[in-house]
Amino acid sequence: MTLTAVYMKVPEGYIAFVEELPGANTQGGTLQEARENLEEAVAMVLDANRALSAQSLRGAEVIRETLVLPAAAAIPSGATAGKTALTRASNPLPRRFLHHR
Repeated sequence: MTLTAVYMKVPEGYIAFVEELPGANTQGGTLQEARENLEEAVAMVLDANRALSAQSLRGAEVIRETLVLPAAAAIPSGATAGKTALTRASNPLPRRFLHHR
């Protein structure tokens, strides 16, 4: 599976988020800092989701198995794997992410 990281230039640096993973968003003063912060944000979202799942399923009989998706399923139309796509969106993030400290 391949996820799509989006970096939006703003006066203070960059806003970053993952299109396919709600909650995985961050910012950075430089593109590199935004990339590093985004990797950390993705790990935090996945860890939090696992913890919430474990808590809500405690005591239940469940089946867990690995789910592997083909990489092509996550590549947006018109994009090429391994290449950066520049796009414009009218409002890719909720308003609260567009205000910076």
